[in-house]
Amino acid sequence: TTYDLILLDLSLPDGHGIDFLRKQRAAGSLIPIIVLTAKDQISDRITALNAGADDYMVKPFDLHELSARVAAVARRYTGNPNPDIQLGELRINLVGRTILRNGSIVDLTAREWAIFEVFVQRPGILFSRSQLEDKLYEFGAEIESNTIEVYISRLRKKLGAHVVETVRGVGYRLGSI
Repeated sequence: TTYDLILLDLSLPDGHGIDFLRKQRAAGSLIPIIVLTAKDQISDRITALNAGADDYMVKPFDLHELSARVAAVARRYTGNPNPDIQLGELRINLVGRTILRNGSIVDLTAREWAIFEVFVQRPGILFSRSQLEDKLYEFGAEIESNTIEVYISRLRKKLGAHVVETVRGVGYRLGSI
């Protein structure tokens, strides 16, 4: 299995996270690793960073900050310092969570953004309705049967009819913009 990024807790049930981190780096793994832990001592941070961690966050942390740090680490690994993505008439900034369509700001709700972000981060990948529901809602949440379709419809109205492609009976993916 190939991963884009690893979020690593230092307190693993089957060993210490630092050992895992060192093994990954010793094996030549270049997968970005962000340590998430309750260990807040400077010495713990230094140990993890010296062992090969790309970043270190102490729990509890803000999810928006985590998202920004993930994007920053990903940019370093892709060599793209510009957080903007150009898709046709859309200019998307995943870090700032902004979209410009022909130069005008497009406002998305949090859930519309969450769905759109899934597509932008994995262009060409097909997502089923249940996969998108998992991205939007906590486990066990009550979900209306047409919720995803409603959000897809809203995205199309705000961003363009072809922004999301429907593969009938299978799911959705980023369309050809």
